[in-house]
Order: sequence, then structure tokens, then C-alpha cells
Amino acid sequence: MQKNNVEKNNDDQPLGLTVYDLPSPVESVAHDAKRTRAGRLGMLLVFIICLSPVVASYFMYYVARPASIKSFGELIQPTQSLPNAPMTNLQGQAGDLSQLKKQWLFISVGSGACPIECQNRLYLQHQIWVSLGKERVRFDWVWLISDNEAVPAPILPGLKEAQVWRVKSQVLEAWLKPQSNFSLQDHFYLVDPMGEWMMRFPAPIDKDRATPIKKDLERVLRASAGWDLPGR
Repeated sequence: MQKNNVEKNNDDQPLGLTVYDLPSPVESVAHDAKRTRAGRLGMLLVFIICLSPVVASYFMYYVARPASIKSFGELIQPTQSLPNAPMTNLQGQAGDLSQLKKQWLFISVGSGACPIECQNRLYLQHQIWVSLGKERVRFDWVWLISDNEAVPAPILPGLKEAQVWRVKSQVLEAWLKPQSNFSLQDHFYLVDPMGEWMMRFPAPIDKDRATPIKKDLERVLRASAGWDLPGR
């Protein structure tokens, strides 16, 4: 009787399996919660890093300035946020006030009829803005019209570089506030690139006040140089 020899093939050996313990539902929930907390902390850290130059510049301007350096304009504390409100330009195109963010805003307010006092303020506002030189690209010269009166044709050519928008008077009165015994049109206002009204220049506005107003604008430009970029 012939005996069959069967060769064993190593490939026929049983596979070795490694068995891992599955985490319990409680452990899974705890692990997910830990990952979520870590993710949130990471996002918070990124946010703080991005915001730190802004905070530092405001600290330097509001807190750490030498006592001998005083603002001509009145600092608004707390600051007042640019509202979400409809506006239209002189061509009838619609917009929203919030779209003016991401630039410093040098603002005046007045009636569209713009009598001679209004025209003088607009001229002075333009001259201060121009005097900032190349840094004026970080500012918008803004005239907010609080009614539906027609703008006099002779002054239109001088407004080509301005942001001119009609906004309801109720919106402006709820956001900007004049000094006692003055009206909104008697001041210039300064709004930062985050849309916060942060300074009001005292009334009456005249040519003798142009230099101190310019100095304040230059100070905020220096204080924000680390984080503010020109243009939107």
C-alpha cells in the first residue's frame, strides 16, 4: 500500500488575528468631548493671535499714551457699532451702512440742500483728508445726508472722491450723538475699520480746528499701523 506524502504549505497556516477592545460608549463620548474642547481651544487661540494687534493698538491709544498727549476729539466710550441700515447714493443705488466697514471713516452729516455752512464744512473735511497724504487711502471721506433734499449741482464735482450716502435721520440720530446744545451736522465723526464710532470732534467745526483734527487722525493711523491695511 502506497503511502501518500502530503507537503505542508506554509501559506495554509491559520491567520493570526489581533483583537482590540472597543471603547465603551461612555469612553467614546468622553473622547469626542475632549477632541471638541481641544478644537475650540485651538480656534480661540487663533482668534486671540489675530486680534492681539488690534487690542494692543487700542491699549496704546486709549491707555498707554503719555499724559502730555491729549486728543482734540472726544473719545466715545463705549464705542457705538455701525448699524445695519439701508442707504442710497446720489445715483439711487442701494447699499447698507455696514458695507462701509474695513476702512477708517471720517464722517460729516447734513441736509442734501447743503447751505453755505455745510459747504464750508465739506471743503474743510476734504482739505483735512487730503492733508493726510498717501495715508489717506486708509480713510474714507464720508458725507451722510439725512434727508431727501437735492444736492446743489455746483458742489457735485467737488464730491467725486467722497462717499456720499443718504441715510434716514432716525438711524443717524440713534447711532451718532452730538454734544449738548449742538446738532449732528455740527461735528465730524471718526469710525474705526471694525465699524465702531470711537471719536467725535467738538463743535463748532472751523478752519482753526483743522490742525488738531489732522493730528488726531495721524495718531490713530500710527496706532493701527500693525493691523489696518489700506482699502477694503
